[in-house]
Amino acid sequence: MQVENPMTRPVRLESPHWGIDACGDEILYGDTIYEFPDGEIVLEENIRQYLTENLGAIQKIVE
Repeated sequence: MQVENPMTRPVRLESPHWGIDACGDEILYGDTIYEFPDGEIVLEENIRQYLTENLGAIQKIVE
């Protein structure tokens, strides 16, 4: 009986892709996301864009 050496088998890499956020950007495993009660998922780096474009938030500087 011949035993297969596991070091010679091709390694199947799992995709780092987790999904797409509400702004259309790819989410990878390990990314920080925000999940809203309505089910929308937004990457941390897109949160400001999402708040202003989708929820009507206005950024202001306190003077």
